[in-house]
Amino acid sequence: MTGHAPTRLMPHSDRVLPTGQLLLCGALIVTLSMGIRHGFGLWLQPITSAHGWSRETYSIALAIQNLVWGASGPLIGWWADRQGALKVIWTGGLLYALGLVGMALSSSPLVFTLSTGLTIGLAQACSTYSVIYGVLGRHIAPEKRSMAMGITGAAGSFGQFLMVPLASWLIQHLGWSLALLALATSALLMLPVAFGLHDRPQASPPSNGEVNPLNTSQALRHAFSHRGYLLLMAGYFVCGFQLAFIGIHLPSYLRDIQLPPDSATTALALIGLFNVIGTYATGALGQRWRKSWILSAIYALRALAIALFVLVPASPWSVAVFASVMGALWLSTVPPTNAIVAQLMGVRHLSMLGGLVFFSHQIGSFTGVWLGGYLYDLSGSYMPVWWLAAALGVVAALLNLPVREDQAQREPHHLLPQRT
Repeated sequence: MTGHAPTRLMPHSDRVLPTGQLLLCGALIVTLSMGIRHGFGLWLQPITSAHGWSRETYSIALAIQNLVWGASGPLIGWWADRQGALKVIWTGGLLYALGLVGMALSSSPLVFTLSTGLTIGLAQACSTYSVIYGVLGRHIAPEKRSMAMGITGAAGSFGQFLMVPLASWLIQHLGWSLALLALATSALLMLPVAFGLHDRPQASPPSNGEVNPLNTSQALRHAFSHRGYLLLMAGYFVCGFQLAFIGIHLPSYLRDIQLPPDSATTALALIGLFNVIGTYATGALGQRWRKSWILSAIYALRALAIALFVLVPASPWSVAVFASVMGALWLSTVPPTNAIVAQLMGVRHLSMLGGLVFFSHQIGSFTGVWLGGYLYDLSGSYMPVWWLAAALGVVAALLNLPVREDQAQREPHHLLPQRT
């Protein structure tokens, strides 16, 4: 061996995938997966009315979906870190189609929960950010990683702008059940696109600049002893709470306050459109500014936007402004959060460790979706959850301020494999 160290830590795979191919295929898969997901709020009233279910019944299935997505994320990420993304995404596409068929045909709350909650939750874990960003982390140099994640997230966000109006149109013209079957067919498009992300990670690539990388258990111990990583997890809980509550319950809230029927579709589409701008912008800004400060600003602005929305008299214009602002702040947390995880922990276990942070996000999602339905059935109002979402935004803003990604900790030497 020579004493000359490589100047770049990339790639962490035995072959380099072209950047354009990575961004295009990653964006298409996220577009399909997240685009379908973001329309689920449109099915709340049609499905509950058709079956005579309460809103809590629908909400608990979506809450379980979020929880399963998050709980399975670290294990799915571990699989993707070792085997590459192709098999994982194929599994996700097939499960997504199966879950949507079950969602359309189920006639009991149990079957509905198993298909909508368990099956689609697993599908989302296999086909969204943790897996896609893991591939990007292995192939994109650190100085370009935040921008690449922002571009992929922004392009994927465009899927919400496209898919929500499409879902609304399908419900109106085909009925809610056939609309779900049509979306099941579209989920299968992930299968051919996944070949563009077919990488083969090395068995033991370098991590965080150390000669001897940490194994899985050592990486987990390191992560859970890292203050910045734990603060990211806590803040991401709030992100999940806010987005899941708004995404699922906003359409019903707008109908409850007697706004025009198309207000919900317009609001969700605007969230998707401005999400493109916000996600790209934070990915770009993360190349220049402290990403933890960006996260704090996002959470603080969300809190302000929610508070103003519930205080101002509701109208189509106020809904449009709120949706546009929240859209710009919607998934804009994703690129800086994942970029910080990569910077603090390295990319060898990025899908797994990013999946753990996302698990916290999904616990928040579970809480937001379920609590929205539970408190509505209990009190007849969404207002307590709106104010809770605003207060949690302030908490998350404060939690992210101390995170110092510019002081990334090297893997502790006492955890590294010892040479004999």
